[in-house]
Amino acid sequence: MTAIPARKGLTYRDAGVDIDAGDEVVERIGPVLKRTQDARVLGRHGGFAGMFRLVRGKGSGKGSRRWRKPVLVGCTDGVGTKVLLAVERRSFAGIGIDCVAMNVNDLIVQGAEPLFFLDYLGLSRLQPDETAQLIESVARGCEIAGCALLGGECAEMPDIYKPGDFDIAGFCVGVLEEGRIIDPDRVKRGDVVIGLASSGVHSNGYTLVRRIVRDAGLDLAASYPELGAAESGARSLADVLLEPTRIYARTVLDLLGDARLRRSITGMAHITGGGLPGNVCRALPSRVDAVIDPTSWEPPAIFPFLQHHGQVDAAEMFRVFNMGIGYTIICRPDAASRLLKRLKRLDERAWVIGQVVKGKGEARIG
Repeated sequence: MTAIPARKGLTYRDAGVDIDAGDEVVERIGPVLKRTQDARVLGRHGGFAGMFRLVRGKGSGKGSRRWRKPVLVGCTDGVGTKVLLAVERRSFAGIGIDCVAMNVNDLIVQGAEPLFFLDYLGLSRLQPDETAQLIESVARGCEIAGCALLGGECAEMPDIYKPGDFDIAGFCVGVLEEGRIIDPDRVKRGDVVIGLASSGVHSNGYTLVRRIVRDAGLDLAASYPELGAAESGARSLADVLLEPTRIYARTVLDLLGDARLRRSITGMAHITGGGLPGNVCRALPSRVDAVIDPTSWEPPAIFPFLQHHGQVDAAEMFRVFNMGIGYTIICRPDAASRLLKRLKRLDERAWVIGQVVKGKGEARIG
């Protein structure tokens, strides 16, 4: 009788999941998480869940004083098809910042201080160097926002994601005093809309961006003169498109920390999918409209570049993209100059871009 040769048993790694690589990433990101945390974070790295002590942190200027009537605020979001561009270019240094920004910029609209962030990363195969870059990018976003990276999850799923693919999403929790919630019902006729500059396309509209690049035969690796030396230097088109989303948390919290300015702010909006018309309206009561003057600022060169090469109507550009305005603040007209001066001191580029008029809760490009 012929003996059956012994075979090595099937392993999880053979099936596509490398436990050892996952352990390596967990070990490497410990110091990265620590950089974003202070004494409010409890527990140790590697636990099943993160813990956060609800007191004022060192970044708030209030010592460890507890909140009186705290309201917790939560947001969750991802980066959308911008990740496909990052995958194609194997560029991971900014995409985690995008993920933090998409959450934090929503959260501060209510007036909340970001407390902590958790990320979820799903990928085809865990490559320790690339995965560490992604998580370091998330941590950098948390440092910019002033919140703790409390933990997260890396899921290696080769049966769901194609080789090299990944997706990233996040969840952020913040807090504010109940009496300081930004209530859009306070917006009234005569208020003005201030726009804060974006860093470019941010993280919305990339399905259209990628279609324009494909149909126009644009080279992502090329540097196009029409993007402007002052705008992008010698950067490639891919570098311009992968510029991380701006995070406005520290700026907005600085404004809200000034009682006089806070009382003058009646509404805010993060300009994401839907552009200015689809987001400023979310900060309005049903009795007024906001009329946006598109001549009051100059959009970054990437927007006319995309419009030209994609032959996109102006109205569609404003409906899809932020067009150079990443965040808006609605305020009383007599406070606009003070807000603009404060924003300039905070190194923000900002303009009065519109006015509130009688209407029915819409924002329109005038």
